[in-house]
Amino acid sequence: MRPGALAGFTLALILAACAEDSTAPGPGSGDPNRGRQVYLTQCTACHNPDPSKPGSLAPPVKGSSPVLLEARLVRGMYPPGYKPKRESSVMQPMLHLAPAIPDLAAFLQ
Repeated sequence: MRPGALAGFTLALILAACAEDSTAPGPGSGDPNRGRQVYLTQCTACHNPDPSKPGSLAPPVKGSSPVLLEARLVRGMYPPGYKPKRESSVMQPMLHLAPAIPDLAAFLQ
């Protein structure tokens, strides 16, 4: 192989490795598959495995926005002006789930 061809081939490999994966969620969007896994492992003790149905201790959460998820999971509060589906304060903040909020929101949509 000629030196110029080898350099071109090497450059092509480097560029391919650095290119963004077009199948990966973009910034600000989440991965619904990861969100499903988080939901099933972290949320179904209180929420129904089917997020459109009421759980044993908690209301349905299908359609929950990232703003609502952030308020509940990080601050343990509701966003301003939000009317809760149930009047309870059982749910405590779950700060460890903050990085998963985009994924949860994508799954719950």
